[in-house]
Amino acid sequence: MASISRNLLRRSLAPGRGLRRLLVLSQHPREYVTAECHRPVVLHKRGPDILHDPWFNRGTAFSMTERDRLGLRGLLPPNVVSSQQQIDRFMLDLKRLQKYTRDGPSDTYPLAKWRILNRLHDRNETMYYKVLIDNIEEHAPIVYTPTVGLVCQNYSGLFRRPRGMYFSAEDRGEMMSMVYNWPADQVDMIVVTDGSRILGLGDLGVHGIGIAIGKLDLYVAAAGINPQRVLPVMIDVGTNNEKLLKDPLYLGLQEHRLEGDEYVSIIDEFMEAVFTRWPNVIVQFEDFQSKWAFRLLQRYRKTYRMFNDDVQGTAGVAIAGLLGAVRAQGRPMIDFPKQRIVVAGAGSAGIGVVNAASRTMARMLGNNEVAFESARSQFWIVDAHGLITEDRADIDPDARPFARRKSELGHQGLNEGASLVEVVKKVKPDVILGLSAVGGLFSKEVLEALKDSSSSRPAIFAMSNPTKNAECTPGEAFSILGEKAIFASGSPFHDVDLGDGKIGRSNQGNNMYLFPGIGLGTLLSGARVISDGMLQAAAERLASYMKEEEVLQGIIYPPISRIRDITKEVAAAVVREAVAEDLAEGYRDMDARELARLSEEETIEYVKTNMWSPVYPTIIYKND
Repeated sequence: MASISRNLLRRSLAPGRGLRRLLVLSQHPREYVTAECHRPVVLHKRGPDILHDPWFNRGTAFSMTERDRLGLRGLLPPNVVSSQQQIDRFMLDLKRLQKYTRDGPSDTYPLAKWRILNRLHDRNETMYYKVLIDNIEEHAPIVYTPTVGLVCQNYSGLFRRPRGMYFSAEDRGEMMSMVYNWPADQVDMIVVTDGSRILGLGDLGVHGIGIAIGKLDLYVAAAGINPQRVLPVMIDVGTNNEKLLKDPLYLGLQEHRLEGDEYVSIIDEFMEAVFTRWPNVIVQFEDFQSKWAFRLLQRYRKTYRMFNDDVQGTAGVAIAGLLGAVRAQGRPMIDFPKQRIVVAGAGSAGIGVVNAASRTMARMLGNNEVAFESARSQFWIVDAHGLITEDRADIDPDARPFARRKSELGHQGLNEGASLVEVVKKVKPDVILGLSAVGGLFSKEVLEALKDSSSSRPAIFAMSNPTKNAECTPGEAFSILGEKAIFASGSPFHDVDLGDGKIGRSNQGNNMYLFPGIGLGTLLSGARVISDGMLQAAAERLASYMKEEEVLQGIIYPPISRIRDITKEVAAAVVREAVAEDLAEGYRDMDARELARLSEEETIEYVKTNMWSPVYPTIIYKND
């Protein structure tokens, strides 16, 4: 479906037939298509084949008429139970069985819980997602960070049945045919990793498939992407993890990673293959090491519907939090360009955040050369070698635009390689932002130095995952900086009791607030690519989601319990931006022309209608 230019759209709304049609539409609001979760399913299988398929199995919830129609009578106990009764029974068993499913002292409580949930996932997908959605605050940390990191570290031992697809260096030349081995004719969302930088845990090789599975669980739970149309992918190009290379139980290629053109050619072949079979799929790149994350993003983003969550998703969530911190200081978001920000970490996530935040500042300042220079000057980047300045030899090209200049260093009393403590003392920042993957980096000395911040409410963003890699804990931050501090982290922490009825709010600034909405909005808009404007719209909607009274209490991110509503709002913002940028091509029976006519409220309703919910669908058997 061709994209509609703004001129064509204006012509369609000109007096005459187009106007009369628009008046009719406004007088008779569009009747949206059948809700995603209520679409009937046509199967070409019966009896035990259905019971052994987690996509369609519903166990004892099959009605008697369904059992007759699908050849299931006698294959199940006679009592028919409701889906809620199934869930109640599972949750009761979950609480009882958690302590019995541990594989000895090395198997932690969250990992035991993951095992039980994973077994349900293997039996009954609809029920699994119902349990996940209804208990999202409790179970998101199990299927996603921080427990998913532990799962990835132990994946070879946890592997029971395949989930997703595996493409390896040994499959060169075969990927185009391989994609047709996947049973689904339609795939909306792929999360792909090469396992080279899983969370902050380093190179985990083929074990990295766990992060792709966990991310897609959240696409289903938060965004309502149909679970039958998601695909986790592992691209195994080897591993440089010596422990895995020597492990006889390791499931991946036991050879060192491919590099250079050989590596790129494999990713190229994969991208060509999946977009040939599924031209409208969206591909999210996940946990690629920094040297490839930026390069692959720039290589593909203008050709394919793809984005990199570590670079762009992390940046969006950080921007939303940074804008929230400005609001929490009692200032308007337009004051964001005045914030002095020290960034610890110059990897793909750190530089991605700085790039996006500087663009946001520049846009607020007029989007010209002077604005970009002013925005650049608000950031101080510190990596493992200290403050990055233009005096550094072999500076990373991605960090070079933000290297501090000699002319700036003199009056600041800083020099190349200055420590994080020195930088915080001299700069007196409004915000310190950690994306270093170094647990405890925001030491007592760093936090003490932040007491002299130019802001009355200094903000600490300890964004590295998993929990052990957080730059500091909320307890450490509030104990030194007191109740006025604003705290956010990538992994979940509890609020801190400060005494006298005062609470130090611990905000989880996790990517799950954005990437599901970015994916869903892109899908429903039919956008050809994912633009910076669409990502910016997502971040700004998240930033504005919190009410003023909540923000003034130091709550800059919403609770996970509201994740589906947040995702709906973010996706609607992405759809509207795609329409505004003339990138939208429509979805199903909603073409670009009709998308452009939707009001903000109608766009939200359109998104809501197209979100899958875990409801057992009508199953129709068709004999081939």
